[in-house]
Amino acid sequence: MLERPDKASIPDQPGSYQFRDREGRVIYVGKAKSLRSRVSSYFVPPETLPAKTRAMMAVADSVTWITVASDAEAFMLEYSLIKEHRPRYNIRLRDDKSYPMIAVTMNEQWPRAMLVRGARRPKIRYFGPYANAGAARDTLELLLRALPLRSCSAAKLARHTRDGRPCLYYHIGRCVGPCIGAVSQGEYREMVERVSQFLGGQASELARSIEGNMRAAAASLEFEQAARYRDQLVAIQNVLERQEMVISDDRDLDVFGLCADELEVSLQALRVRAGRVVGTNGIIVDLVEDLSDEEMLTRVVELYYAEKAFDYPSRVILPSPVGDRERLEVLLSELAQRRVQVGVGQRGRPRALVATATENARQEFRRNRTRRATDHNARASALVELAEQLGLESPPLRIECYDMSHLQGTNYVGSMVVMEDGLMKHRDYRHFGVSIPKNDDFAAMEEVLRRRLGRLLDEEAKTMDRSRRFAYRPNLILLDGGAGQLSVGIRVLDELNLSSSIALASLAKSYEEVYRPNFEEPLRLPRGSSALYLLQTLRDESHRFAITYHRRRRTITAEVSVLDQIPGLGPKRRARLLEHYGSVYEIAHASPEELVGAKIVPEAVATQLLDRLTKVYGTNPSPVEE
Repeated sequence: MLERPDKASIPDQPGSYQFRDREGRVIYVGKAKSLRSRVSSYFVPPETLPAKTRAMMAVADSVTWITVASDAEAFMLEYSLIKEHRPRYNIRLRDDKSYPMIAVTMNEQWPRAMLVRGARRPKIRYFGPYANAGAARDTLELLLRALPLRSCSAAKLARHTRDGRPCLYYHIGRCVGPCIGAVSQGEYREMVERVSQFLGGQASELARSIEGNMRAAAASLEFEQAARYRDQLVAIQNVLERQEMVISDDRDLDVFGLCADELEVSLQALRVRAGRVVGTNGIIVDLVEDLSDEEMLTRVVELYYAEKAFDYPSRVILPSPVGDRERLEVLLSELAQRRVQVGVGQRGRPRALVATATENARQEFRRNRTRRATDHNARASALVELAEQLGLESPPLRIECYDMSHLQGTNYVGSMVVMEDGLMKHRDYRHFGVSIPKNDDFAAMEEVLRRRLGRLLDEEAKTMDRSRRFAYRPNLILLDGGAGQLSVGIRVLDELNLSSSIALASLAKSYEEVYRPNFEEPLRLPRGSSALYLLQTLRDESHRFAITYHRRRRTITAEVSVLDQIPGLGPKRRARLLEHYGSVYEIAHASPEELVGAKIVPEAVATQLLDRLTKVYGTNPSPVEE
């Protein structure tokens, strides 16, 4: 066990600290404004530490630290060490998506603008990134019609310079011909700066400048030059029409949205420059550390600016407050070499922008999961990996997952979701209304399993007709829960003599531990493994399916209970009303004449019914006068 270092030996300065295991591998990297207070906070009774931190401390064998001069340097050092060592217990960037960017090659004598992907290189200006490669390509195409920089490679430029003959692009007006000296170095650099000005979000200033040049040329009777300025202005305006104006002033903003569960975070940014959305960008990270919501947001934003950002705005708008906003402002200001403010989108236009960014994050979160789930090779390898981890003889082609849902023991329901060949098979999903009268998840799980497996045996005993609802036998049954749920499943399978033909496991949500029969200790699958992701997908889908059915049952129960309180409204009349109108809400918004005209209830009962429902659903809407 790691011994606590002498507190006096730990410097009271900013820096980064590293925990290592017995083999000397770095398992966690952190940063701190004061290394002394931060490192000391780990050496407390283990039961007071969060679960993931407790697990890390159980593996740690030594701790070291490196001091720096400021918080910004501590952050950059932490980031560099994480990139180098990829520690097991740090949050990790998992998104390998490469967003397209527009790059201007300032390291060349005659710079060019082109669409690129991948890592940044020095002495090149980057703009974007763009969520859609087609949109980025269209923007660059229209821009180069107005400001025709060269688009050829360095080798092609050298060849045409040597031959003294321009390419076709020069003849059609798509290049100003630096290869033949048709433009001076100064004029070309001015065009490069205009392109950079436009891509940097200052398109309106560029358009006004070109319009001024056009009018000046026309006043000097230089009509050909005025026509060229006019064409440039039209091309610029065409690009501007594609960029949504989201704020009325010329502020530069990064607006963030967040979508997260216990294991993953999707962060998306709307990049607003000079009031217009010029691009989107985002990351997806694995959550391995124990972090509060505020700490998680801070860490992910820091990781975004270290990994994915290409410039720094004057203001950053977050979806929720962070604990140490001033420290984050100082960090971003030091990285940007100018003042950066951090705020929260709570009202007005910033709030609407946060909602848009959040929806982008939610969609990217779903797309990321869908991409992983629908890829056939990934599915096949995930099933093979799952079989190896659980000790199965072959990959489970059909997996059924079960979950329970209730509200304080009422409206108890169960769900069964099915995965075949790594894909969810929605038509085989089943709901179960559970008869357990109290809050008892074990008894409820046992009832659902007995009903499902008993039906399977009955149908197999009669025929093997695959059209029957429960005729397919699962290769693996996954239960949402821990050791208690697993023991219930073992008992049911043993009593029905199915233990030898159906594998069983349970997935505990708290630590993502897999419990298996005949194993005392739970199995912890590697973070980011395909097998764990497959089990999580099943567990989450069964939970969603159970919750949906539970809410529908609860709504029906509430509606029926309202109708039960009306004198003179017996079971038959209630059933006829619900059949005729579809829901209690529709009954509440019917007029007395409509209720009486339906010939289901007499006028006195209709009056009492509407009086009661008005108190629940509000006043009936008044008829519209034509």
